[in-house]
Amino acid sequence: MQHLLHNIKNKFRGISVDMLYYQCAKAYRLCEFACLMNTLTLVQPQLGPYLQEVGYERWSRAYSEGRRYNIMTTNISECINAILVMERELPVTVLAEEIRSLVQRWHYERHTKVEKCKTRLMPSAETLLSEYDTVYTILDGDKNRVVDLQARTCSCRRFQLEQLPCAHAMIAIRHRKTDVYDFCFEYYNSSTWKATYVGVVYPLPHQGDWVIPNEVRDVKVLPPDIRSVSGCCRKSKIPFVGENAQRHKCSRCRQMGHRRKTCQNPIPLHETQPSNSSQLQSNGLSQNV
Repeated sequence: MQHLLHNIKNKFRGISVDMLYYQCAKAYRLCEFACLMNTLTLVQPQLGPYLQEVGYERWSRAYSEGRRYNIMTTNISECINAILVMERELPVTVLAEEIRSLVQRWHYERHTKVEKCKTRLMPSAETLLSEYDTVYTILDGDKNRVVDLQARTCSCRRFQLEQLPCAHAMIAIRHRKTDVYDFCFEYYNSSTWKATYVGVVYPLPHQGDWVIPNEVRDVKVLPPDIRSVSGCCRKSKIPFVGENAQRHKCSRCRQMGHRRKTCQNPIPLHETQPSNSSQLQSNGLSQNV
């Protein structure tokens, strides 16, 4: 969803549609989505056909073919690429070990967090339910919301898309004096959350201790059969419109534009510190002797 917005900014310059785009992407009902899309098309006529060509099911909640469970991002690959910028220049075996070590650390951190959970649902789902406790309305303005507890549906479509009771369903559930947790999908259960990280990512021994079968040792791994583009490979992503490229400061030579690992500037063995008098004179002050 975020990358599509960046493409929109690059293709249609000079106009800001961020708020309308996010409202379209997060809309639950098809009629609400259609109304917002009409407004978006009025602001930028060429944007409507462009988003339709991309496919509504790829970026909108209303047309999603699966269940997003209130998660609107799928760019985990960008997160990993940003972390492994330096490691991608290493041999493939070292890169695989770095990825395994990264997954192991992530798994351990989340496993530790999961073990501290004492509620029936995961914290994010508990927060959503606590927010619904303050909103009790089935007459939503001039609209009537129809809630079917047996089918677990609501005319606002939030109940069936997120698989958590919406504000309208909460009123119906409390009116019947039933347990609200019985209407939450098992995906949000803390037991399911804990089961996700119940496994172990084992570390690898030293390479000298590896026992490699002959059928694996004899395999020749060839580079991919692709055509390389001319020029140097780009190591950093192309900044989108409105994004300020972050400049790094080297902690070794104190200059901008690179990091300590890639620093090639010579460093003197003994750095001379300016005296107090010369420092005062450089600031436009004089010292009486």
